[in-house]
Amino acid sequence: MIALPCLVYSMDLTVLNLALPRLSAELAPSSAELLWIIDIYGFLVAGMLVTMGNLGDRIGRRRLLMMGAGAFAAASTLAAFSGSAEMLIAARAVLGVAGATLAPSTLSLIRHMFRDANQRTTAIGIWISSYSIGGAIGPVVGGVMLQHFGWGSVFLVGVPVMVLLLALGPFLLPEFRDPEARPLDFLSAVLSLLAVLSVIYGMKLVAQDGMGWVPGLAVALGLTVGVLFVRRQRTLADPLIDFRLFRAPQFTASLGTFIVGALVMFGAFVYIGQYLQLVLGLSPLAAGLWTLPWSGGFILGSILAPAIVRRSRPVFVLAGGMALGAIGFAMLSRAPSLGLTALVIGMLTLSLGFAPVFTLGTDLIVGAAPPERAGAAAALSETSSELGGALGIAILGSIGTAFYRQGMADAAPDGIRPEVLKIAEDTLGGATAAAAQLPEPASTLLRDAARTAFGHAFQITVIIAAVVTAATAILTLLVLRRPRGGAETAGEGTPAVNRPLADS
Repeated sequence: MIALPCLVYSMDLTVLNLALPRLSAELAPSSAELLWIIDIYGFLVAGMLVTMGNLGDRIGRRRLLMMGAGAFAAASTLAAFSGSAEMLIAARAVLGVAGATLAPSTLSLIRHMFRDANQRTTAIGIWISSYSIGGAIGPVVGGVMLQHFGWGSVFLVGVPVMVLLLALGPFLLPEFRDPEARPLDFLSAVLSLLAVLSVIYGMKLVAQDGMGWVPGLAVALGLTVGVLFVRRQRTLADPLIDFRLFRAPQFTASLGTFIVGALVMFGAFVYIGQYLQLVLGLSPLAAGLWTLPWSGGFILGSILAPAIVRRSRPVFVLAGGMALGAIGFAMLSRAPSLGLTALVIGMLTLSLGFAPVFTLGTDLIVGAAPPERAGAAAALSETSSELGGALGIAILGSIGTAFYRQGMADAAPDGIRPEVLKIAEDTLGGATAAAAQLPEPASTLLRDAARTAFGHAFQITVIIAAVVTAATAILTLLVLRRPRGGAETAGEGTPAVNRPLADS
């Protein structure tokens, strides 16, 4: 029951892309409106997580989940029958706010329902695998719906699930809230929203257009507001984020590992879809099917994580998972020479390595907080994932783009018009489209040069990701292996990181 809304949330992130062609034809949004239709959902989910996690601690996790499920179903229906781009943007914004309630409330309920550390790790593994399942089946379900119905049908897929949750949730899920919690600090909520939105918006602009004064100003604004947010939290008796949690090495190291994992995973995945279609020449359907090992590895790794943790110290699971992830990136770097085989093996290795990292990292982050603050800790975990993903797309995306453009500048064939060459040097997709308009042999030469340049950029990017991941594995091992006297726990039932969970 707890995993169902997370599955729907993950599906909703993927099905929209399939509906964009029909949606664009019927609603005729401008380019700016189309970007907001795509982005507003993720922006508001990321920005509202901290506030919603704290709200659940105060009014009740189950109550927040029910409110979020009802709002999600209503907004999905509104989105499905939108008659204009503006209406769809508004519906997607409400969906983002509602979606931000799902992860903190469900994850904090797991913290409350499963006090035994082993059981909680198993529950979190299933919870994380639900995201992978949703991401895997989303395009398939969306494709079937679009084949028989209009573009709005993709938004209706999750409505029955939310209705089922509303009907059964009050009977199957317990309620829990902090009976001594004070009212939510409105100014802190505004500051957290502005800080997260500004940073993610700036990073998205960097990934899209490169560094400039607008993304730089957005990131600077976000960081400045973030500093004000931190200072305010230190003065409040009941802050949105209790920064005393960062005194626990397991909490800080787990959060750092979580952010780095999201950074390298999201940053690399941006390239994989393009590589499959534009370099290897696969159709969109075939490319999607070849990414299923990625999702399957996450599902399998999340399910196996509890058994792995019972037989090994958590610190070794975190460090070992990151090390396996580094091997996966190294395998991906062989794709330009070994082709599809290296790509699929690399994706599978990556997901098998990172799944236990995300499962155990989430467990340690949420378990480090006392039960009454589990919602805030769950929100911090999810916000870290969003920020890490935005950083990965911006940083690794910018690095890959720079190497691609350099490669095109060096290898582009002679005789190409400057305006065509400029388009080709911008993106691989632009190069493919430009090449299609040229006569032979210029078309083939330009296409081959672009594919070679992209392959080289992809190779360098994943090698950097491999080095960062390996360094994080070593740092995690060094930080968490040191004994810290007695208990390493900040909350009830939290496993100590320097001994097996089974002994906790």
